Amino acid sequence: MAEEIVNRVANSGLITIDLEDYYQQGDRTLFDIKEHLWQGLVLKEKDFRAFVKEHEWSKYQNQLVAIHCSADAIVPTWAYMLVASALSPFAQRIVFGNLEVLETILFNDALSTINPENFTDARVVIKGCGDLSIPASAFVELTQRIRPFARSIMYGEPCSTVPIYKKPRA
Repeated sequence: MAEEIVNRVANSGLITIDLEDYYQQGDRTLFDIKEHLWQGLVLKEKDFRAFVKEHEWSKYQNQLVAIHCSADAIVPTWAYMLVASALSPFAQRIVFGNLEVLETILFNDALSTINPENFTDARVVIKGCGDLSIPASAFVELTQRIRPFARSIMYGEPCSTVPIYKKPRA
């Protein structure tokens, strides 16, 4: 007589959170002010304002845009504001920083929609592998959001986890 196969993972009561579910779809674009510096060093206001006025901003329609300057130059704050203002009618999201900062902010925005109380006394596994590159900052943000409520937090897959946190017994 064959022994019945029992899926202990399915019966464990573990809640798995896959951060890929919180990935915001959309093209990510880096807008580098460096390309608009005079001799790669200085931002000339008149020239920059002319560029902003003439540039075809609609090509950023529905894109997720990070604005930064990769040159070691002093860029006045108003320049970033001017670009953001020009992008606003078109871009889906605009942040100051590089693409890593953009990804961090997008995940923080998405994770802020989680009600951490839904994980009260839960045993949670935060999925570690997937098809998308998830920034470490998203794992940190999720952990700090649910830790006050969860009974335990683990990282990995339900069949092979790394313990992260276990609530002390009262």
